[in-house]
Amino acid sequence: QVQLEESGGGLVQAGGSLNLSCAASGSISSIYTVRWYRQGPGKQRELVAVITTDGSTNYAGSVKGRFTTSRDNGKNTVYLQMNSPQPEDTAVYFCYADILDRVRERQSGYWGQGTQVTVSS
Repeated sequence: QVQLEESGGGLVQAGGSLNLSCAASGSISSIYTVRWYRQGPGKQRELVAVITTDGSTNYAGSVKGRFTTSRDNGKNTVYLQMNSPQPEDTAVYFCYADILDRVRERQSGYWGQGTQVTVSS
């Protein structure tokens, strides 16, 4: 069984920094593309950042230059470094990963439960 868990959320002042983690555990053979999404109050879920297997990244225009995603394949963990967050970045942040399950021998998409990020002005 594969599980995905985000951590690192909390309350941060505008202009500060926060580092989110997305850790995968269980019967993992490989982790492929990982995506970070967020859902603000009263808003639809939106794609924030993507990191592929080889470490290539893409960002939403609203966070480009402020957020950075990276991965540590040895730890089965992906990170989202949030620099200079603004109140409009307040949201629940989710990771979504394409993972090859070693036991089921099947690739599937997995969601984490989300972590709340609140940015105060």
